[in-house]
Amino acid sequence: MPLRQPNAAKAFSRSRLFKTNAALSTESPWEHVFEGRNTSVNALVSISNRPASERPESSRVGNLAIAVKDNICTASMPATCSSNMLRGFVPPFDATVVNLLRIAGADIVGKTNCDEFGMGSLNVNSIHDPVINPHQVASAAAVPWAERERRSAGGSSGGSAAAVAASMCDAALGTDTGGSIRLPASYCGVVGLKPSYGLISRWGVISYADSLDCVGILGKNVDTVKTVYDAVSIFDPKDPTSATTESRDKASTAARDRIQSFDFEEAEPNLSGLRIGIPQEYFPAELDSTILDSLRRVIKRLHSLGASVVPVSLPSTPYALSAYYVIASAEASSNLARYDGIQFGSRTSLPPGADKSRPGAVYARTRSTNFGSEVQKRVLLGTYALTADAFDNYFLQAQRVRKLIRSDFNAVFRAPHVLSSPPTATPRISGVDVLLHPSAIRTAPPLLRGGDLGRASHNDGLGESSPAAASGLDTYLQDILTVPASLAGLPALSVPAGYGADGWPVGVSVIGQWGCDDLVMRIGHVVESTPPCA
Repeated sequence: MPLRQPNAAKAFSRSRLFKTNAALSTESPWEHVFEGRNTSVNALVSISNRPASERPESSRVGNLAIAVKDNICTASMPATCSSNMLRGFVPPFDATVVNLLRIAGADIVGKTNCDEFGMGSLNVNSIHDPVINPHQVASAAAVPWAERERRSAGGSSGGSAAAVAASMCDAALGTDTGGSIRLPASYCGVVGLKPSYGLISRWGVISYADSLDCVGILGKNVDTVKTVYDAVSIFDPKDPTSATTESRDKASTAARDRIQSFDFEEAEPNLSGLRIGIPQEYFPAELDSTILDSLRRVIKRLHSLGASVVPVSLPSTPYALSAYYVIASAEASSNLARYDGIQFGSRTSLPPGADKSRPGAVYARTRSTNFGSEVQKRVLLGTYALTADAFDNYFLQAQRVRKLIRSDFNAVFRAPHVLSSPPTATPRISGVDVLLHPSAIRTAPPLLRGGDLGRASHNDGLGESSPAAASGLDTYLQDILTVPASLAGLPALSVPAGYGADGWPVGVSVIGQWGCDDLVMRIGHVVESTPPCA
């Protein structure tokens, strides 16, 4: 059954509520551009009517229109996290990343739809309705939009990816906790970067899981992503998790020395000496086999340019998904405890006859009414993981697995980890420069009416009779290839690499050592230029 058209008019009427402010009285220059496109995609939930910033002559960012995910604070637009709990909330300040872009002269054009508080992989957990993937297969070109197949844009940064894919902006800011940028990038056929943890400021980002959240960038191509990254990757004293200037310089120097070993400026660069690892554990049973054709084509191109492609093992990978959901849910339960309807968040009145003398009754009423089902589920899971009875068996065990995953990555990379290795550490000659793997286990999942997930016609490894589908765990398996890099805090870039057997985009991810973001993007540029056909 086809998905109902998202109620974009409702989203746009919400955005107009914020145009009555005298400081924001100018009519939005973007609204006439977006309204028609957004009606079918539902990527934007509010539009900026703030005049464009003054553009410095030397700024490359000044030529870009950039959208911002709805969980990043903007003083001129709401930041609702796609939740009833924050409906109508307009922050009094800009997040550091938004402020840096404004200073650089970028046009902040609007806020993008997302899963509630960033919790989800398919952008269906939103008060603004699901985001619809704007990609359509060639055979559907003559089919009216209302009759075309509806597929997920991925999540939780699905609105950011869809806005870029639908040409509503040049780039978009998103956040990535366990794959929330790379999955949408893969599903929508755009480039998505999750930077090294701590390189881009999180100040002004509404928290989900502090030790995992990263602000990242989605763009049409690697060059655009690199341009935005260069503008926002700056030490921020307001963010306690921001990497120090010393650590940045040490990592970037090592990466720059390695980059200078290769002639990346050429159309056909000589990559002799570059070692690329293919992690054996990144090919689970759930992986759609048709995705491998695109990965093989990329590997063949890199090998033809002189790169060495070697298998590597990351033995702790099978435990990553379980550890991730324990850690992320535990941190979420702590972060979201502030939303009680009294200090923070929308308050829901108690029903007649309820005991108003009990604060717990007020909290429970507000939280059960204004948090969606997915958020409630994760808060409950995280709260249990932090109880005295479960702490050792779940939370501490998950942290031990996280440490093992970091050790696995450090054991295969050529470059040492500048934050955890001794100052005298030297590169491992036998190590790899980057890792390469499929970004997702399948192409974009189809949507049914109401935003529920459907089943693709091809073999996706998650059929109706599979244990994952029967238990309702299939949506969580979407993150299986992305969470290891998040747990280790490493840079990861998803780059379009062709199309699956169903004609929908496929992404390939490049992972590097901490601080080697520039090297990752250089390799991503080569991947991006790989011809779509062998």
